[in-house]
Amino acid sequence: MTATEKIVALSEPSAAEAHDRLASAIERGALATLFGECTVEYDGRAESSLGPGRRHVMCKPDGTVLVHTDEGQKPINWQPPGSEQEARLEDGTLELHSRRSNPDEKLAVRFERVAHLAVFDVGADGEGGAELSVTGTEEDMKRRILKEPELIEAGFRPLATERNTPAGAIDIYGEDREGRVVILELKRRRVGPDAVGQLNRYAEALERDLHAGVEIRGILVAPSVTDRARRLLAKKGFEFVALSP
Repeated sequence: MTATEKIVALSEPSAAEAHDRLASAIERGALATLFGECTVEYDGRAESSLGPGRRHVMCKPDGTVLVHTDEGQKPINWQPPGSEQEARLEDGTLELHSRRSNPDEKLAVRFERVAHLAVFDVGADGEGGAELSVTGTEEDMKRRILKEPELIEAGFRPLATERNTPAGAIDIYGEDREGRVVILELKRRRVGPDAVGQLNRYAEALERDLHAGVEIRGILVAPSVTDRARRLLAKKGFEFVALSP
């Protein structure tokens, strides 16, 4: 099967045609989306009813059903993974029914008109099953610094990560070329005074844990800082190193 054969897109399908495509998608575990004029009924832990309106409905292979309006990022109605999906054709009207048993919940979407229907075989032939890979995290920054300590400054030597203090865990604990204690607070985005306050709490907690008179250098590592944060860093005697994940 070619890539184009794994995608079906229909504009203004008849109720019967939309039913056949949706039923086939549910049966073979494909992802289906529909947009059109519909009503929505929910019966379960509570009851709700949505009158006629234009909505986007998504049916996922794992049983999830999402009903979206034109507002907000969250669905206005939904059914979780593991729900049973069924496409019905009742009196010339396409209906999508979803049900789960624990707890007992039912969702019924009735389409007066389907403006658009699309079906995607996202998991066919082993495709589409890759795990989400997130890059550009603080963990990425940490690994980069451990591999190239000179990104902080020449002579910096990391000694530990996630070093515990009463105020929380220090991202990277180390020492500079003169043997002074250095603590790094890593942030993946532009930061403000709150990040400086966090670094200060770690420095104060560490100072109480170590012997009296120890000199602690606090360095905030982030792509950028606000003007207020920069002034507060100077006031506290801390430093800033610009570094992106």
